[in-house]
Amino acid sequence: MNNKVLLDNLRCIPDFPKKGINFRDVTTLYKNGYCMQIMLDELYELYKDKGITKIVGIESRGFVMAAALAGRLGCGVVLARKPGKLPATVIKESFSKEYGVDTIEMHLDSIEPDDVVLIHDDLLATGGTAKAAYKLVQHFNPKKVYMNFIIEIKDEGLHGRDLFEGIELTTLLSI
Repeated sequence: MNNKVLLDNLRCIPDFPKKGINFRDVTTLYKNGYCMQIMLDELYELYKDKGITKIVGIESRGFVMAAALAGRLGCGVVLARKPGKLPATVIKESFSKEYGVDTIEMHLDSIEPDDVVLIHDDLLATGGTAKAAYKLVQHFNPKKVYMNFIIEIKDEGLHGRDLFEGIELTTLLSI
């Protein structure tokens, strides 16, 4: 899609969180009401006819558009969070990221087998976080799973999309 307004408002911070990484900062898109409307409209058009019943937002930047889109679609939101943040019984999945190892958790009663799930996050780079979220969602055996990211990074030799062969995966920006 690569909307010019979104690309023009996306901030890139070199060498963050460590040297050699160019951090794509979606907070500049979130703080701009026009960019928020563009993203929400594009996401709605992608998913309005898919029968989505739950959107899994991945901590923490994935929560923003997951909640906004869920409001527009009239579906529920499920949080994929870092350990110790969810109060009820959880399932968890650990994964490697481009700069370390992490874990995410979801409530054990988050998703039902008849749900159609959209997993959403701000960024697809190596795919580790998203793959962990996908494994958690698969634990519930939902009817269908879709994946969406605001940004997919390809310009740094990253191939996160390759982890999701056979899964309908969309992005708003491909860099």
